[in-house]
Amino acid sequence: MKPIAQLIMTAAVAVSASVLAPAAIAQEAPDALVKRISNDVINTVKSDKDIQAGNRQKIMDLVNSKILPYVDSQKMTAQAAGRHWRQATPQQQQQLTEEFRTLLVYTYSGALSQIKNETVEFKPFRADPADTDVEVRSQVNVTRGEPITLNYRLSKGPQGWKIYDLNVLGAWLVQTYTSTFNSEISKGGIDGLIKKLRDRNQQLAAKPLAAPQK
Repeated sequence: MKPIAQLIMTAAVAVSASVLAPAAIAQEAPDALVKRISNDVINTVKSDKDIQAGNRQKIMDLVNSKILPYVDSQKMTAQAAGRHWRQATPQQQQQLTEEFRTLLVYTYSGALSQIKNETVEFKPFRADPADTDVEVRSQVNVTRGEPITLNYRLSKGPQGWKIYDLNVLGAWLVQTYTSTFNSEISKGGIDGLIKKLRDRNQQLAAKPLAAPQK
């Protein structure tokens, strides 16, 4: 995925430390949630010199504390694995979810320090109050180039709305990983995919973050 796509994906799902009570979070509308988290992450990164300089620990802390609580990692992993998810044992499902979540953490971490002057513009939100699965549409305005279309899929559970898929530059994240998951599972089964993701995460852990763009 192109660096700018990683950047926008990061801005889409990152969220600041919540100052809302749990009940308020559960009642927050999906479009309001996405607007809040998009604005919060951009403001947080722009105000933190360490993150802009590529401080890995601060970036990882930001991702783990402010992104993951608002992402349904298990649903995202299950959809990427498709029919293979139902064939996996509970332990395999847990391991696969953990490794995929870790991969996304590294992906987002590598892009956070690249945020500069981006702004997010949201399209009119249309959904029935009774809906439990919705799409929020937006575009990201960049300093140079055409605006980038960015859409989110969210589902509502007991703890409120959570993001489970993103569309960046016309490609849904889950669908992008589905072919990779299927390929690895066909070669080495669920355990083979878990090992592949674990190996990739170890490589990313040892690799320095990309230098921030000037």
